[in-house]
Amino acid sequence: MLKLYGGARSRASIVQWYLEELGVPYEFVLLNMEAGEHSQSEFLAINPIGKVPAIVDGDFKLWESGAILFYLAHKYGKMPESVQKQAEINQWILFGNATLGPGIFVENTRAREMPKLMKPLNQILEQQPFLLGDELSVADVAVGSILAYISIMLKLDFSEYPAIVDYIKRLAERPAFQKTIGA
Repeated sequence: MLKLYGGARSRASIVQWYLEELGVPYEFVLLNMEAGEHSQSEFLAINPIGKVPAIVDGDFKLWESGAILFYLAHKYGKMPESVQKQAEINQWILFGNATLGPGIFVENTRAREMPKLMKPLNQILEQQPFLLGDELSVADVAVGSILAYISIMLKLDFSEYPAIVDYIKRLAERPAFQKTIGA
């Protein structure tokens, strides 16, 4: 059975949300980060960087939430066959982790970055319910989780971006989201 390693209030909940959406059985291994369990040799054998999330799937070990999401989408048949469509999904996963998260969470760049990131995202979501169309995909888990974290942790005013507000609400109503990030 796949093992997901995480800490309390960590990005492991993003992976956990996607596993729940997929209906994939997994064991969640909660590491006590305050006690330094992520720095112990047993976990460092899984992720030498000592960060969560990480997974062990049989003999395969992988860390970094975006890489794990991409792997799970491939393994469980939620990835399109077209290389171009796969790249588009990867683009959104990377956007969530490398652009959206840092652009909004880093306080000294937030005022400059927020409109640049949120306006086009809002325009996309005005046209369709999810990033890639009418169905939730791994791209929504990657980007939607970051947006949810922003609204939960920073309590920013998103009223200028009503389609994003609706999107976050739509995601938050999903049972898999409520069981993981919304818990």
